[in-house]
Amino acid sequence: MAQLAGSSAVRLADRFDEARLASWLAAHIDHYQGPLVVEKFRGGQSNPTYKLMTPEKNYVLRRKPPGPLPKGAHAIERELCVQKAVASVGFPVPAVHALCSDETVIGSCFYVMDYIDGRIIWDAAFPDVSRAERPLYFEAMVTTLAQLHCIDFAAIGLANYGRTGNFFERQIARWSRQYLDDVNDAGRDANLEHLIEWLSAHVPTVIDVSIVHGDFKVDNIVFHPSEPRILAVLDWELSTLGDPLSDFAYHLMMYRIPPRAIAGLAYIDLISANIPSEAEYVAAYCCRTGRSNIPHLDFYVVFNMFRLAAIFHGIKGRLARGTASSERARDYAAQFAWLAELAWQQAQGASL
Repeated sequence: MAQLAGSSAVRLADRFDEARLASWLAAHIDHYQGPLVVEKFRGGQSNPTYKLMTPEKNYVLRRKPPGPLPKGAHAIERELCVQKAVASVGFPVPAVHALCSDETVIGSCFYVMDYIDGRIIWDAAFPDVSRAERPLYFEAMVTTLAQLHCIDFAAIGLANYGRTGNFFERQIARWSRQYLDDVNDAGRDANLEHLIEWLSAHVPTVIDVSIVHGDFKVDNIVFHPSEPRILAVLDWELSTLGDPLSDFAYHLMMYRIPPRAIAGLAYIDLISANIPSEAEYVAAYCCRTGRSNIPHLDFYVVFNMFRLAAIFHGIKGRLARGTASSERARDYAAQFAWLAELAWQQAQGASL
């Protein structure tokens, strides 16, 4: 999956007035000095993301896609809000500089943050890391996610960042609605429809509420260039207040998914690779969050597979409408059917 890494020249369809952007940057970001060179990151499915390069410093720009958008979607203002808040208590995120709500500057709202110079790992098996060091990278990931879930969100101004009741009911309804909204463009899928019914019938009681990242996976993390240390967690678009166990299960899902379009560990010989087992990883998270175990773990994993399949289905819909932002949109759109099938298989074998 290394082809997702890095940035390249901006395609014609994704271009905007760079001179106007440069003027805005000079007016709103302290110490900004051009000239400006703009490239687009090849990853990212929802909010187009650009690398802004200057002689002294590099930045990242995240924007809403141009054109009509579903209500509540692509809420980059929320990304900015949560990153500023968690940074205030030392959680690793890029420093955010400014938000632009004036759509006339580049055609949609955007914000600018620091570019973090480090490593993004696209393969959950960490093939380019020494066998001896691999457990340290998994320790860094689980420790960082546990750190997020232990933050007192009210104390950092996020008490109203999301609704705290009926988390799964609302999430299932949200992704079911998105699926149905895209049926005309992306088609129906029997497995997704089975999952909607199954999930609705097996919702566990949510006890804890925390900040949830919503997309905490290996390729949304910037590691130190040479050490098993996390410099920044990226892509906060799906963040909210919710069940931390669901957030952890999304990350844990890598153990049950093969490396197809997303980073997975299924079918990897974990012992030979010196990678912690799923049970060991669950125990490590529990240790760091004061839990003895995770009841209903299979439900959490199935829910996250369903949600990811619904996201891929939505990408297929955006591709059909001509609004998909990533070069890999076709690859992701082709993945939703097998992922929905895998999720339904997991549901049928779930231990509840």
